[in-house]
Amino acid sequence: MARFLTIGYGTRAGYDRTPENLRAAAHAADARLVARGAVTGIAGAPVQVRNPESSGVEVTEGAFLASALPVAGFGLIEAESLEEAIALVSETPCAVAHGVVEVWPLREQNG
Repeated sequence: MARFLTIGYGTRAGYDRTPENLRAAAHAADARLVARGAVTGIAGAPVQVRNPESSGVEVTEGAFLASALPVAGFGLIEAESLEEAIALVSETPCAVAHGVVEVWPLREQNG
């Protein structure tokens, strides 16, 4: 099976305006992903880490990436194909509650 990194974006306002029954179904979809082995989590406050030419670690608070919606969470899922991965995340909270989910195929590195 292939692995996919998922990044969920969304706002509390978008979540709150989604009907409760749809939110409950979306959380059930997340639970099904976890039951099949996905690793998921809500995004905390990010830091940037740099170590230019191994000269010393520099840590800066805050996100490097910028988007129209804030990052809400991440997941690492397995699926047979990109199409299956899309289907798996299409019912999760960020996808359903006026947000968006990016699906990034991970290519294995050996060495």
